[in-house]
Amino acid sequence: MSGRFSGPKVVFVLKDGIRGHENQSAGVARWLKRLVGADVFDIEIPRLSGLQRFVLYKIQARKLIKDSPEISFDWLGKAEALSLHGSVTRMIDSSGVRNDEVLFLSAGSAGAPFCLSLARATGGKCACLMTPSVLGTTPFDFAIVPEHDFPEPSPNLLATLGAPNMIGAGLSETEERSLASRFPSKAEKKWSILIGGDDANYSIPPEWAENVLKALLETAKKTGADVFITTSRRTLPATEEKIAEMVKGSPHVRMLVLGSKDPWNPVPAMLGSCQRVFCTEDSVSMISEAMTGGHVVQILRVERKKGLRKCLQGLTAKMVDKNLLARQRLWGIPRFDLMIESFCSRGLAMEYDPAKLDQVSPARGRKNEGLSFSEARRAAEWIIQEWES
Repeated sequence: MSGRFSGPKVVFVLKDGIRGHENQSAGVARWLKRLVGADVFDIEIPRLSGLQRFVLYKIQARKLIKDSPEISFDWLGKAEALSLHGSVTRMIDSSGVRNDEVLFLSAGSAGAPFCLSLARATGGKCACLMTPSVLGTTPFDFAIVPEHDFPEPSPNLLATLGAPNMIGAGLSETEERSLASRFPSKAEKKWSILIGGDDANYSIPPEWAENVLKALLETAKKTGADVFITTSRRTLPATEEKIAEMVKGSPHVRMLVLGSKDPWNPVPAMLGSCQRVFCTEDSVSMISEAMTGGHVVQILRVERKKGLRKCLQGLTAKMVDKNLLARQRLWGIPRFDLMIESFCSRGLAMEYDPAKLDQVSPARGRKNEGLSFSEARRAAEWIIQEWES
């Protein structure tokens, strides 16, 4: 594709410190680099908190919907990001490219106003991944949104199945060698277990490890499979401690990487090395990564938080079922349930059931061979195709 299509020559990836967000934007950026040779630069955005965060993200950001370089520059000033603007401007000047050949890329609501403001203040283009909570997708040149958000069709929007990621973006072989060196295994069968963590909807307490994970590890042991486990930054410390206690002295558990303590992301290597992948339902990003890696992901259910939030989610779902509200109104657990049902209906995922384990084809015989299911690549190709329009 490189040399025959236009596209950005410089890509700035805005990092907000959330691994899942950074993984999405980095995946798209790496494919832009591979397809059109774009230079990719990571830039850290300021970490706002407290009243300043609320005012800038929830109130002042609404002004950015109006296409105005002056408003964008003013917002950057209030966000204490003028030095960031200056650094970006100098990098563009030194690169020798025109301002309109530059793309700013962000994922999540925190990075979105910085992405939009920097693009407008410099004359570049901007792309958001996911749906920014206040800005929406309309102000952006490119919006890459998961289909379970039920986005309205628009020329500037691409709906994706799950979340884009870095799987297949040129990292797996190196990562696999690193995994094999650090955690060698001679077993023919290798299983990956990807564990997310607590958020507004889900909870993975220590009891979950005792009730669910322990049984899965026993099944692996009986099957003769070596197990590779990783948690996330959202996993409760108490849950991580419980898991570490459970696997201690278990030779078939070859690896335990705790997300709270180890900055290394082992997921790409795990997906390339293992034949079966199990993932907790709360982590859309890890489920998407596993599907991109060609696996039929086995979904591990976790606890669901109770209270008013859950009641309101259920009420909304009932109103959607009765056609009193549009599907776009679904939120929280009902929306994620619908997403997982979609994955399962397409043969990309299934509910974990020990009795049906032998019915799941291992990844080596996968139907997603190659990169036919790489949403990051598809997003990059779409940006390139639409760049001059």
